[in-house]
Amino acid sequence: MERPGDNSTYISKIPELTLLFWITKITATTLGETGGDLLAQTMKVGYGISTLIFFSFFLITVSLQLFAKKYIPPLYWAVIVATSTAGTTMSDYMDRTLHLGYAKGALILVSILILILIIWKLVEKSLSVSHIRSFRGEAFYWTAILFSNTLGTALGDFLADDSGLGFGGSALLISSILVIIILAYFFTRISRVVLFWIAFVLTRPFGATFGDLLTKSHEAGGLNYGTKGSSLILFGLLIILIIYESVKKRKHELNEQQAYAKPGFTTTGG
Repeated sequence: MERPGDNSTYISKIPELTLLFWITKITATTLGETGGDLLAQTMKVGYGISTLIFFSFFLITVSLQLFAKKYIPPLYWAVIVATSTAGTTMSDYMDRTLHLGYAKGALILVSILILILIIWKLVEKSLSVSHIRSFRGEAFYWTAILFSNTLGTALGDFLADDSGLGFGGSALLISSILVIIILAYFFTRISRVVLFWIAFVLTRPFGATFGDLLTKSHEAGGLNYGTKGSSLILFGLLIILIIYESVKKRKHELNEQQAYAKPGFTTTGG
């Protein structure tokens, strides 16, 4: 039986970092924000109780993900949504209920995220998100994902409310930084791990601007779907993306099986 720390037979269950990954990630985390606001604000459950509910959902989904034997798109993205909904209410609880404010909350969260990455590096000797080969490494991955989405919420609120940029200005700033990150990925030797985590954090508030467009009133420049309507729209879009990815994955697996079944095929190249 494979032990949690054993990487000899561990299969990576993280999707490839393609354009589809980033589109699905933005959709999932935006759904997390509108869903979190729906429960905490619209339904008036409150940030504390909402955090307990969503964090419980995160623990259930991440446990299933950690003990899964292979990459399962619906399960993986369910954990991403869970980290985003929990992250939304966790951030709001810190910033609003505990009155820490967006700037202090973001500073605390970025410090926690950096600490997690340092410990991950020291223990696993690598921060690669493309080649996670141990139970422990995947546990570090999901812990970092949870706090990066929480940080993304706090950072987005800080830029939109406290920085004076507003939603439009913060969206323009984040979009510009993301463009720079894309250029750096293709034209520089900056660590891909560093670029990934910066992009992962920033796509959270970037997606939130899309959520604001859906939820805000016509007078505020939005489409006035509210948190409930917006969550339904985003959930439908996420389902379509997951189905597409699942079908694509299945076709790839069938092609590999057919290749292995061809006469004369050998894994040794002889």
